Amino acid sequence: MENISSMSVAAITIICYLGATIVKATTINDKWIPSICGILGAVLGVVSLRFVPDFPADDVITALSVGVSSGFAATGVNQVYKQLTKEPEKEDA
Repeated sequence: MENISSMSVAAITIICYLGATIVKATTINDKWIPSICGILGAVLGVVSLRFVPDFPADDVITALSVGVSSGFAATGVNQVYKQLTKEPEKEDA
């Protein structure tokens, strides 16, 4: 059952990533995306505590921290992807 626990945390990260993608398509300034991901992750963490049987938290504070970490991880995943797919800068000779 430990796999379900890991999958629930990964699911929060994926949902936060998708939420960030939706926010990016709006007129909201991009500087708010990490905060929105963190808040969305926190909410999903508390909801998961209640509804996911093997969620890796036993109390609300831990669920909040797992959720916020997952939300911020979504932002990190996006940044890693952007850096890996970025064209290398050409040096001027």
